[in-house]
Amino acid sequence: MTRVVVVDDQTLVRASFSVLIGTAPGLTVVGEAGDGVTAVEVVARERPDVVLMDIRMPRLNGIDATQRIVAAHSDVKVLILTTYDLDEYVYAALRAGASGFLLKDAPPADLLTAIQVIADGDALLAPRVTRRLIREFAERPEPQRDLPPALSGITDREREVLLLVAHGLSNTEIAERLQISTATAKTHVARMLTKLDARNRIELVILAYRSGLVRSG
Repeated sequence: MTRVVVVDDQTLVRASFSVLIGTAPGLTVVGEAGDGVTAVEVVARERPDVVLMDIRMPRLNGIDATQRIVAAHSDVKVLILTTYDLDEYVYAALRAGASGFLLKDAPPADLLTAIQVIADGDALLAPRVTRRLIREFAERPEPQRDLPPALSGITDREREVLLLVAHGLSNTEIAERLQISTATAKTHVARMLTKLDARNRIELVILAYRSGLVRSG
């Protein structure tokens, strides 16, 4: 059972998310918070698998709350959920250690899927956020060639997988493309996270574009 804490300063919104998540198979809500300070306290007490985090809140915003939670509990995953499709929030959330970023206008089914994806150790961005993330690096005149030494140590197969991760493919899609099992694809990704000292798939995408290993188009 995936344990979730819901954080939003609007009571009705928070209650709606809690009801939706609570009725989904395999998910349960173990706590709620209406501001960032309370969120940090609830997470410390409940140790959920996933925190559904709003951004604009009183006392402590969602970005700062995420940073505190991730720093104190590396096993807790944070999914940022907001109405604001703004680059400043996307990059701030990623720097804070969030594992995903989803807009509040996403269909309920997508939200439930996102929670499970993040709980399973993947990272997720709303599709149009992913496109903007890639475009930001693609539009740089010259990529930053700051490849970590470990990149030279990844296998040819891991390099193939990294390229597909950078283009937004899920483990299942990678498995289909390379004709391997989903478990094998997940293992390749896990090994690269360790070798490249990346926290999640989002950091793998950023690394691939910054290094010049992948270019737009």
